[in-house]
Amino acid sequence: MTRRGLLARGLGMTGGFVIGSGWVAGRTAAWATEVTAIRPETMATLVQMARDLYPHDRIPDENYVVAVKGYDTPDQAPMIEEGVALLDGTAADHGHPNYLGALWETERVDILTALEGEEFFHTIRSGLVTGLYNQKSVWPLFGYEGESFSEGGYIDRGFNDIAWI
Repeated sequence: MTRRGLLARGLGMTGGFVIGSGWVAGRTAAWATEVTAIRPETMATLVQMARDLYPHDRIPDENYVVAVKGYDTPDQAPMIEEGVALLDGTAADHGHPNYLGALWETERVDILTALEGEEFFHTIRSGLVTGLYNQKSVWPLFGYEGESFSEGGYIDRGFNDIAWI
């Protein structure tokens, strides 16, 4: 694909993702990932869903991609594809072409709220807790220095550093 084709395709996509055959790139093309078991559109939807479930302006999209990349397996693919179809169907019920077509965060949150009782929603939400927050690259964004056991524990390392309490 040429640069011109990439830009043309990117400008036509909703949700800020560029989707190609077997890959997804971010709105600035600063990140891209290949998918093998799920469709690229499904990955783009998962990344947006992850960002809507755990919104942090300081965390880049790449970390959300890493958090949901584990669902791109042959074992997980059927459940994920079915769940994203349910998500897109719920978005259609709310008047949008699909989940990525809901351009405002509040609209997407309404769609997610409608699915709170679904197994798919709980699987993604619970997986993101560890998938997103266990990435060492996001720890500094929250002021977390990591484990202290190897440094002698928190008593001797940072126990009184908390200024917001």
